[in-house]
Amino acid sequence: MEASKATIAICVPAAILVLVWAWKVVNWLWLRPKKLERLLRQQGLQGNPYTLLTGDSTQMFNMHMQAKSKPMNLSHDIIPRASSFVNEIVNKYGKSTFIWIGPIPRIIISDPVLFKEVMSKVYDYPKPHSNPLIRLLAAGLADYDGEKWTKHRRIINPAFNAEKLKIMLATFFESFNNMVDEWEKMLSLHGSCEMDVWPFLQNVTCDVISRTAFGSSYKEGKRIFELLTEQGELVMKALLKVYIPGYRFLPTGANRRMNKNHRDIRASLKDIINKREKSMEAGEAPKDDLLGILLESNHKEIQERGNKDDGMTIEDVIEECKLFHFAGQETTSVLLVWTMVLLSRYPDWQKKAREEVLQVFGNQKPDFDGLNHLKIVTMILYEVLRLYPPILLLARTALKDMKLGHLTIPAGVQLSLPIGLIHHDCELWGDDAKEFKPERFSEGVLKATKGQASFFPFGWGPRICIGQNFAMLEAKMALSLILQRFWFELSPTYAHAPTSVITLRPQYGAQIILHKL
Repeated sequence: MEASKATIAICVPAAILVLVWAWKVVNWLWLRPKKLERLLRQQGLQGNPYTLLTGDSTQMFNMHMQAKSKPMNLSHDIIPRASSFVNEIVNKYGKSTFIWIGPIPRIIISDPVLFKEVMSKVYDYPKPHSNPLIRLLAAGLADYDGEKWTKHRRIINPAFNAEKLKIMLATFFESFNNMVDEWEKMLSLHGSCEMDVWPFLQNVTCDVISRTAFGSSYKEGKRIFELLTEQGELVMKALLKVYIPGYRFLPTGANRRMNKNHRDIRASLKDIINKREKSMEAGEAPKDDLLGILLESNHKEIQERGNKDDGMTIEDVIEECKLFHFAGQETTSVLLVWTMVLLSRYPDWQKKAREEVLQVFGNQKPDFDGLNHLKIVTMILYEVLRLYPPILLLARTALKDMKLGHLTIPAGVQLSLPIGLIHHDCELWGDDAKEFKPERFSEGVLKATKGQASFFPFGWGPRICIGQNFAMLEAKMALSLILQRFWFELSPTYAHAPTSVITLRPQYGAQIILHKL
C-alpha cells in the first residue's frame, strides 16, 4: 500500500509535467502560429498557410538552391535570383504579405514610412533573438539590443570618427597599392590580362581590416579570415534549413566543423588581444588601430564610471573583433567587386570616374579631403549599393503588441525589411529602377529618394552601420588607385550570378580584362 502511494506520488507530478510540456509544444508548434495567422489575415495580410514546424523554410531552401543552379542574364533585376522566395511571395500576394520562419510569422514591410518607423524605434523593434548559429559566426554590436547595445556603441564610436579614419588612410593606401602593383606585373608582358578580380578584392580587403583592426599583416590575419569565410558559408547553409532547437549540438559533420572553427577563431583572437593588453600595460602598443582604440576607449569607460561592469569583458572584445573582421571585410569587398563589374559594363561612367580621379589627384597618392570630394565616384558607389546592396534583408521583432501604421503587430511577430526589394521598387525609384543610373544621386541621397526611407545599404536610424564611413572611404581609395592605372572590361567568360551568402556575392567570381592606361 505504501509502495503504491509512493508510486502515485511520483507518477502524478511526472504526468503533470509531461502534460504541461506537451501543451507548450503543441501551443508553440500549432495553436499559437494558427492564432497569429488568423490575426494577420483579419488585417488584410496574405501569405502561405502555416505548415507544421517548417513554415516556409523548405520552400525557401528549395527555391534558393534552384536559383543558384544557373547564372542569370546580364541585367540588374537580381532579386528573383538573389532573394527568390521573398520575391515570389510578394509577386503572388502583393506587398501586404507575410512569410513563415518555422512557426514564427514575419511580415514584409516595404512601405518606406513604416520601414523608417521600425528602424527608428530600436527598443520597440529589436533584432529577433538570433539563431545560435549566427553567434558561431559573429555577434558583437550587430547582434546586441538594449543597454548592452548602447554601451558597446558608446565604447566603439571613437574608433570610427573622422580623425581616426584619417590615420587609417595610409593603411588603406598601402594595401590597395600593393594589389595594383601586383596587377601591373601581371600585365607587364602584354599590356592586358584576364583575371578573376573577386579573390584579389577579398584578399586585399582582408589585408586592410587585419592591419586597421589588429595592426597586423595580412599573413597574421589570414587564418582568421579563411575560417570566418568558411564559417559564413556553413552558417548560411544551416540557416536555410528548418531550425530545430538543439540540433546544433548533434555531432554532424557540419556542426563539428562550425564548432571547431568557432574555437580556433576565438583562440586566435584571444591571443592577439592578450598580447595587445600586455603591450599597452608596458606602454609599447600602438593605439591608432581599431583594437587599440577599442581597448583604450573601454579602459576609459571603466575608469570614468568606476565600475568594471560598465566596460567590455575579454569575451565582448573577442566578439567585436570577429565582427570587425567579418563585417568590415565583407561589406567593402562586395561593394568593390560589383563596382568593377558595373563600370566594366558602362565604359562611359568608368571614363567619367577616371577623369574625376585624375583631375583631383593626377597620379599622386589620394588624400582624405580629395576622396571626400569625389562627386562622380560617390554617385557611382551609391548606385552600386542601391542595385547590389551587401545585405538584402533585415529582420526585427515586436516585443509587445504594437501599432504600426494601420497594422496591429502581435507580440512575438517578426518584421522583414527587404532592402533589395525596396531598392528595386519602380514605385519608389521610377520606371528605370532596375537600370544603372548614377546620375540619380547627382544632388545627394535626400533628393534621389525624395526624402523617403528608400535607400539604406548600411541600415537606417540609430542602428545604422557604425563602419559605413570606413567602408566608403576604403572603397574610394581602392577605386581611385585602380582608375589611375587601368581601364577594364567584362570578360566573355563572366557569368552573372549574384547570390546571398550572408552578403551579396558573385557566385562564379568576376572575370575582368584589365588594360594598362
